[in-house]
Amino acid sequence: MSTRLLLIADTHLPKRAKDLPSQVWDEVDVADVVIHAGDWVSVEHLDELEARATRLVAVHGNNDHGELRERLPLVAREQIDGVRFAVVHETGQAKGREERCAAEYGDVDVLVFGHSHVPWDTTAESGLRLLNPGSPTDRRRQPHCTYMTAVADDGVLRDVTLHRLPPRTPAGR
Repeated sequence: MSTRLLLIADTHLPKRAKDLPSQVWDEVDVADVVIHAGDWVSVEHLDELEARATRLVAVHGNNDHGELRERLPLVAREQIDGVRFAVVHETGQAKGREERCAAEYGDVDVLVFGHSHVPWDTTAESGLRLLNPGSPTDRRRQPHCTYMTAVADDGVLRDVTLHRLPPRTPAGR
């Protein structure tokens, strides 16, 4: 049996957008597990995603305070269909990231992180895969807002796909 995953981070609702793009909500509806790597900003967004997702694995980010920090851990660790995941918001600067994260998260197969809004998909020498889905609502200096999907299947992560969202209109902000 395989498990369909949706990876998102840095949603910053309602500061960067009023809502998630409809394409992302469509992915929430079909995903078996939604992984959110922090920077929610609003408790209402967490409540809505918890209500709509079949299963949610999530952490708080540096812009999350109060109830969000009370409800969400700094680091989440889950085994999903035989794949060992860790989720964290920040991993530090890009230079040396693979080595630092392999040392800190050597007991997992995949590390999902956020913070930079820069999509990232690399594998450390140790075999640790590092994934940052970017942001579906705040592209910063990137050409597109983004998110990722993947499949966990009997201990293997496959079909990792970075999805680019179409530009938002001013009314969609």
